[in-house]
Amino acid sequence: MKTFTGLLSIIAIALMISCNQDTDSKKENSPNTSEVAVGGGQENVKDSDSQKDVVKIAVGSKDHTTLVAALKQAGLVTALSNAGPFTVFAPTNEAFNKLPAGTVEGLMKDDKKEDLQNILQYHVFMSALTPGAFTDGQTLGMVNGDDVTVNIKDGKTILNNSATIVASIPASNGMIYVIDGVLLPPAKK
Repeated sequence: MKTFTGLLSIIAIALMISCNQDTDSKKENSPNTSEVAVGGGQENVKDSDSQKDVVKIAVGSKDHTTLVAALKQAGLVTALSNAGPFTVFAPTNEAFNKLPAGTVEGLMKDDKKEDLQNILQYHVFMSALTPGAFTDGQTLGMVNGDDVTVNIKDGKTILNNSATIVASIPASNGMIYVIDGVLLPPAKK
């Protein structure tokens, strides 16, 4: 009887070890589409299956390289990678090129980080506005504390009479509106 009990114990231990090894190998071999890089925030989540957030969409756009560089310099990538929801008015490279010569380069300096943050936060509204949500004369309170005025003229949505929405792109954490001008916040009094 002792031999039989000993044999059963050895078989039970072998089965437990075998099951644990099988579980570990399943973990190692299972496809994982959401990997997280160590350090950093949501912007470091690698996910090829889900809808992209506003930052990942901008990063993937050849027309928004200046905006992406500015977001990085201003330290706003993590904030805009979070859940939101956000409405981001995203100026194109061409929009930044319309600014006076040297403006973008000047804002990209470390001592101008607060000014750059102020301008970029003036392009973000804390809610996901659908294209049909804009009305003529509407005022939007932006993240930096200042307001943007919406006008509808000839079927076009214009912000502060200076930037026209040329496209809308849904994101996992809000909406992106591509604009053809850079919105400049009012001077502080």
